[in-house]
Amino acid sequence: MSFTLDRGPLLPLEVPRGGPLSVAMLAPPWIPVPPAGYGGVEAVVADLTDALVDRGHDVTLFCAPGSHSRAKVVPLLDAAHPREIERSLYEADHVARAFAAIDAAHGEGIGFDIVHDHCGFTGVAMADRLATPMLHTLHGPFTPQTRSFYAHHGHKAWVAGISRAQLATGPANLHTVGAIPNPIDVDAWPFRADSDGHLLWIGRMTPEKGAHRAIEIARAAGQDLVLAGVVQPGQRAYFERKVEPHIDGTRVRFEGEVGGAEKKALFAGARALLMPIRWAEPFGLVIIESLVCGTPVLAFDEGAASELIVDGVTGFIVEDEAAMVAALHRIDEIDPAACRQWVAENCDVNVVAAAYEAAYHRILNAGRTRRMPLVA
Repeated sequence: MSFTLDRGPLLPLEVPRGGPLSVAMLAPPWIPVPPAGYGGVEAVVADLTDALVDRGHDVTLFCAPGSHSRAKVVPLLDAAHPREIERSLYEADHVARAFAAIDAAHGEGIGFDIVHDHCGFTGVAMADRLATPMLHTLHGPFTPQTRSFYAHHGHKAWVAGISRAQLATGPANLHTVGAIPNPIDVDAWPFRADSDGHLLWIGRMTPEKGAHRAIEIARAAGQDLVLAGVVQPGQRAYFERKVEPHIDGTRVRFEGEVGGAEKKALFAGARALLMPIRWAEPFGLVIIESLVCGTPVLAFDEGAASELIVDGVTGFIVEDEAAMVAALHRIDEIDPAACRQWVAENCDVNVVAAAYEAAYHRILNAGRTRRMPLVA
């Protein structure tokens, strides 16, 4: 059984009715929730968890030390591991401890109704040993390696995608509830109808994310550019070769890793966000973070970009660098209020929480996850 959505990552209109649920929210072990700086998954978990609590659900957040939430917070490891992201030792340890706590609650007759997993792979691989049904949110792209993994293990849990583009690249046997977008707390973000005049690029310093292309585009358009983001291990060579030589503090500024009020101010003050990505981005959280502030987005037609940007209404979808330069000359056609309104209607945390609430009830109404044939 699967549930599909008809309008890109937009949400189901009817929510199955049901009472409050007991939810085990399983965050990754790497970064506290919410993150102080970079941490897309942790930001999603923070907003969603608080919204579910506000909707009357009993949520326990299994997470990295240093986390805080309106839910019951249960740190599992002795320390967070921001410099060791995806190291299997810590993910396996984290998930195993969470499963032990979930099993213990079940054995005491006060178990959880559902486990909502946001970790990488360990939870899905071991989901069939839990007595509690699991919904796993896919936060990353499918690669040949991860397609093989999910083809073998994906039947063990229900799966939520974050875009139709992402789900379209997955194996056929995914036990999916459809695509539910990443949430954002609209009221927590500022709105500006004007700007400080600069362009913005923000993200990880990888060639696929395209900071060097953003520099070329801004230069060709004769506009100032602000770059922001973390330079993670393994990205230093690219940054020093393709980005750093162009930073002059005036036409091209580099703010480094930003978070909180500083990050929000950067989005709100920008004339436009540039997204010259050349990979199948499964969502693109920075897109809705920009739009919610009233700042339009210009992006290549890669991954989920066209599901989040309404061409000519909240930004422009373009083919290449030259087309992005040309689109910058039309940026004043975009109404900042329309950008924020689109996010409020489609990605606000209360809208997304209602969609996950619907998914939880549908999973529970469907009964225990059925085993499906393995796909080689």
